[in-house]
Amino acid sequence: MTSKTISEFRNAQSLNVENTMFDLELLHPDHGWIPYTLNPDDADMTINNDDLRALIGSEYAEYVAPTQSELDNIAAHDARVERDLILANDVDPLVSNPLRWGDLSEDKRLEWSQYRSDLLNVPQQSGFPSAINWPNKPA
Repeated sequence: MTSKTISEFRNAQSLNVENTMFDLELLHPDHGWIPYTLNPDDADMTINNDDLRALIGSEYAEYVAPTQSELDNIAAHDARVERDLILANDVDPLVSNPLRWGDLSEDKRLEWSQYRSDLLNVPQQSGFPSAINWPNKPA
C-alpha cells in the first residue's frame, strides 16, 4: 500500500515535551479533513509520519502538561472502567442469573453481594482515585 500524500494540516497540538507526538487535523485526499494523531512509533505508513512531521515544522501549539485535576479525572475514569469490567464479567453474570444464584449457599450469596457492594463503593473510598483498596473476589 502506498502512502497518502498530505499537503495541508491545521490545529496541530504537541502531546509531549519532546514534540514528537501531535494531535491535528489533516486534509486527507480521500476523506477530507480528519482528526489524526501523529505517533512516531506507529508502523502503519498509510500516512507517512516523517513527511507529515516535516510539513508541521514549528507550526504547532506547545505541549501543555495536564493538571493534577486532569490526571485525577483520568485515573478515576480508568478505575471506574476497571470496576465496571469486573462487575460485567465476574459478578453480574452470577448474581443476575437466578439458576446460578440459587445454587449458591446463603453464605456465598452474602459474600458475592458484599463483593458487589464493595466494588460499587470503590469511588467513595478515601484516597480515590490515587489509592484504591480493591475488594477480594469470593472464592
